Amino acid sequence: MTYFAGLDVSVKETSVCIVDDAGKIVREVRVASEPEALLQVLTNTIYRFKRIGLEAGPLSQWLYSVLAEAGLPVTSRETQLRSQPPRSRSKGVRPQRLGLCSTRRSPLRSLLLE
Repeated sequence: MTYFAGLDVSVKETSVCIVDDAGKIVREVRVASEPEALLQVLTNTIYRFKRIGLEAGPLSQWLYSVLAEAGLPVTSRETQLRSQPPRSRSKGVRPQRLGLCSTRRSPLRSLLLE
């Protein structure tokens, strides 16, 4: 089975959401925004990643290079601005993380499914 991961990176911690090829969430976790912590999650032999999406931000270049050097299929892209406000007005980290993870609603959808 193939898996996809979406990384929502902030300065202190990164939310990682892993979905299977059917779009079902198989794991959600928050780790420190440090390469070692991310590699511990993403190099788990249970997962064979087809794509790992990373939103562009202050730490993205650093994390991208470390993940790429580890042989992970990582890709990074600027978050696209929407012309309309989002339908859901829910706030907080979990709704944002689920938005990244869901391949139907994700700003990383094209990034993960290309």
